[in-house]
Amino acid sequence: MNLSGRVALVTGASQGIGQACARKLAETGATVALAARNREKLGQVAAQISAAGGKAAAFQLDVRDEEQIKAAIKGAIAELGKIDILVNNAGITRDQLVMRLKRDDWDAVLNTNLTSAYLCIQQVIPGMLKQRWGRIINVTSVFGQMGQAGQANYAASKAGLIGLTMAIAREVGSRNITCNAVAPGFIATAMTDVLPAEIKEIGLKAIPLGRIGTTEDVAGAVRFLASEEASYITGHVLNVNGGMLMG
Repeated sequence: MNLSGRVALVTGASQGIGQACARKLAETGATVALAARNREKLGQVAAQISAAGGKAAAFQLDVRDEEQIKAAIKGAIAELGKIDILVNNAGITRDQLVMRLKRDDWDAVLNTNLTSAYLCIQQVIPGMLKQRWGRIINVTSVFGQMGQAGQANYAASKAGLIGLTMAIAREVGSRNITCNAVAPGFIATAMTDVLPAEIKEIGLKAIPLGRIGTTEDVAGAVRFLASEEASYITGHVLNVNGGMLMG
């Protein structure tokens, strides 16, 4: 896989899955625009990619703010020339049983996880259409496919990403632009590290491969979907869950 000459924008790139995706794309030759809220962490990731021989630039961005999305993507295009690959990875959780779930927590999760993806896609699509090449990859979740008690907002946002993926794939496929999703299962990140040990144990028992996934597992799938090897795949949800959900 060779992404030399391609420019990728990754949201939520300061840590976890987003950082792993950014590193993997850079290792494969892409120039990476790193987007997240924490400027200091972004700078560290950019420096690490550069030290490894890659190319990266940091763009501070809160994906809940439409104007910030527009400004960051405009800035990335101005500095890097274009955006060929978009990885919509930014996401949060605000878990609570639905009868106690506050509207603010519903809105925060939907805006961060789903609405931001639509807004980012909207900003990069014109350039992709003009050059007749693009890769859009949305990071969804196994819980957007099977649901999860206490995560009505999160599951709804991730299920929405799957529908968005398929709709966009149909809209832009004729211009050689693919749109796919990656659905991680139980992955070791800061988001899952805080879970109680008993919850982790229950999750592990549901995974036929017998291990919790890594951010590298997810990043490898994202890199594949961004490559020419995946040029005939669109509207697809690639499960990276160790067999937690099949079919």
